[in-house]
Amino acid sequence: MHFTSEQRLDDGVLEREFTLGEIPGILWTPASSCAPVPLILLGHPPLGLRKMYPRLVARARHSAAEGFATATIELPGSGDRSRWPAAEQARADLRRAMQAGEPVSDEIVDALVLPLVDKAVPEWQATLDALLSLPDIDGPVGYSGGVISIGIRLAVVEPRIVAAGFFAGSFVPRAMFEEARQVTIPLHVLLQWDDEGNDRQAALDLFDAFGSQEKSLHANMGGHTGVPQFAGDAAVQFFTRHLK
Repeated sequence: MHFTSEQRLDDGVLEREFTLGEIPGILWTPASSCAPVPLILLGHPPLGLRKMYPRLVARARHSAAEGFATATIELPGSGDRSRWPAAEQARADLRRAMQAGEPVSDEIVDALVLPLVDKAVPEWQATLDALLSLPDIDGPVGYSGGVISIGIRLAVVEPRIVAAGFFAGSFVPRAMFEEARQVTIPLHVLLQWDDEGNDRQAALDLFDAFGSQEKSLHANMGGHTGVPQFAGDAAVQFFTRHLK
C-alpha cells in the first residue's frame, strides 16, 4: 500500500489517498485516538470515487466521530481504472431496458453484477490485508453500503468482517440469494421504499433469505437518493454495538 496524498479535514479527520497495485482508494481515520481503532469498509456503486466522494466523505466523517476508521476503493472498470468493455456493455443494456420501460432480464443482471463481484471481492480482501497491517487500525471490521452483492460475498468468504450494513438499492442476481442464505453475521439493511431503480419485492425476498440470526430491515419512504439523515445515525449505532 502506497499513500499518495494526505490532508486534515476541518473536523480533524485524517484523509489519505492510497494505491494498492492498480487499485486507488481512500482511508479516513479519526482526529485522535489513544489506541488502534475498528475499521468499516465503505461500499459504493460503480460510478467512480470522484463522483461518489461527497457521500463517501460524509459517511467517513460520521463514522470517525464515533471512533471508526473507514476506507473505500475504486471498483474495477470505474473512475480512472482501465476500461472494462463487458461491464460497459452490461450497463448499456440495462439503461436501454429501463429507458424502454422493459423488464430487466436475469441475463442483464447476471452480466452486470456477477463479474463485478468476482473481481471486486478479492481486491477488497487484499485491501483489508494492507489496512490491518497499519499501526492505527485494528479489528473488528464491518462492511457498509453497496453494491449489496459484493457485501454478500464478502460476508460469506471474509471471516474478519463481523457485521454488515447493506443498502438494498441494486439489482441482485438469483445466484446471490443462495449465498445470502450462508450469511450469518449481524445485518442492518436499509431499504428506500420508493426506490425507482430497485425491485422492492426482490429486496424483501433477499432480506428473508439472509441466514443471520440477528438482522433488521429499516425501510424509509422516498427514492434512491432520499435516505434520511437519521438512517445514517442508526447505521453507526449498529456498528458501535458490534465493533466496539
